[in-house]
Order: sequence, then C-alpha cells, then structure tokens
Amino acid sequence: MSRALKFAVPILSAALLGACASSGKNDEAAAAEAALAAKMAPASAEEIAEMDRADPLTRANFWAAEFRKNPGDLETTIRFTESLREIGSHERAIEILSKTIPLHPKSDTLNVIMARALISQGRPGDAADAFYRASVINPQNASAHAGLGLALDQLERHYDAQAAYAAALQIEPDRVSTLTNFGLSLALSGQLTKAEERLRYAASLPGADARVRQNLALILGLQGRFDDMREVDPHAPQRTVDANLQALKSMLAPTRDYGALRDDAGTEDDAAEDERPAQETAANPLKLRGSLGSD
Repeated sequence: MSRALKFAVPILSAALLGACASSGKNDEAAAAEAALAAKMAPASAEEIAEMDRADPLTRANFWAAEFRKNPGDLETTIRFTESLREIGSHERAIEILSKTIPLHPKSDTLNVIMARALISQGRPGDAADAFYRASVINPQNASAHAGLGLALDQLERHYDAQAAYAAALQIEPDRVSTLTNFGLSLALSGQLTKAEERLRYAASLPGADARVRQNLALILGLQGRFDDMREVDPHAPQRTVDANLQALKSMLAPTRDYGALRDDAGTEDDAAEDERPAQETAANPLKLRGSLGSD
C-alpha cells in the first residue's frame, strides 16, 4: 500500500464523521425551527370555533396568546380587546387600543370597542369622541351612532343624543336597545308623549325584554296614566308597582320633577340589575333601565 493511500483512509473517516455531526446539528436546528413555526402559527378555524364555545376567561387567555403572535393583525386585535371587555378588563382594553388604533386608522370597529370601554370606565366625553370617529369612518355603523347617543345623554346633551339615536335608527329601524335609549332620552328632556311612542314600539318587537316594559310603564305613570301603567307590566311584583305608583304620584303633585327622573336614569351597567331585591326597587323605584348591550 502506498504512503498516500495509508493516509487517505483516516482522512476520509474524519470527513465522514464531521459530515454526520454537521447533519445532526442541522436536524436539531430544523426541528427547533419547525417547533417555533408551529408555536407561532395562527390558530386554525377549528381552534377558534372551539374557543367561541369556551368560558370568557379562557377566551381572553387564548386571544392574548394570538395577539402576542401577531399584534398587527386587525381581526386578532378586535377579538382580543372584545374578550378583555367581556371579563371586565376595560382599562387593559383601553391600553391595548390606544396603541393599536393608530395602526388601523380606518377601523370603525376598534373605535367602537374603545368607546364602550371608556363608557364602562365612566369617561363619557372620551367615549363620545371615539364613537364619533367610528361614525365618520363608517356612517352606516348603527352601533357607532347609538353609542354616541348614549355618551351624549350621560353628558346631559339630550337633544344631541336624540339626533344620534335617530341616525342609528335610520340604519336599523328595529334596533330595540336604541329605541329604548331614545325613549329614555326623550323622557329626560321632558318629551313624554314621544318617549311613549318609542318605548311602545320597542316593547312590540321580538327582542324586547322586561326592562323595556318597565321603562314604558314608568313613562305612562309620569303622565298620570296609572291603569295603563299596570297593564303594560302585569307581571311586575305588586309591591314594586305600588311603590312606583306612590313615587310617581308624589312627583306629579304639584309638578313633574324631571330633575329626579334625570338623576335616576339608567346606564349600560344597569343591565346587570334585573333581579334587584324588591326592597331596593321600592327604595329607588324611578330608575329607568336601558337595554344597552348591543350599542
């Protein structure tokens, strides 16, 4: 065997070992990259559908993870901030939206979510600005107009609020929550006949709930029509009806006190008070309660 051949064998062996080692490292790197890609991949339609059936906290955690993967995605941002509001994290939703709305300047939906979070935080002035921006971006967004009306009512700008409700109803004439809030706004500005018209129509629609009938009953009571008031809400507890009647009669003699009505007007959070104890209801019988969930 020649001297050259003697040295060729070990050199070749070393080269093969080096190639194997390099191949092993490449395989590990490829596996790590594949695992990372799988982790960063957006959720599938099946996973999203499953989350839609989950509890609110699970949904919020899911969309938080999706948002971390791709904070620039509009649909993910919408779902994440909506889920934050659903679990009551309005301040966190405002924080996220403050950073993401500039990335999506044409999104009326993000502005509506922001406005609703601001309303929940007791900031109707800022909410009115956000609702207005949404209505400018998309004039056909009924939620933006209706929400603007709610914010303006909380600022005691009732006539401006009524114009906003009217704009929403031009888009969706049978929007129960907006008809209800329109009626309450009219009552707060002393227009009881018009308030009755809106509330009576709202009560006739399939989506109307007990709150609509209760508010209509109170508007009728403020007009002194106590028999009609009883007929509109026949399932109300008798002692609640009696307490309402007594309070209404005291308001109507000698004059109607619209200030008291205004001070007790309902807001979005009143939707959670449907099952208040009868004693509490009797103590504060004139609280008008809107149905504001969809606004």
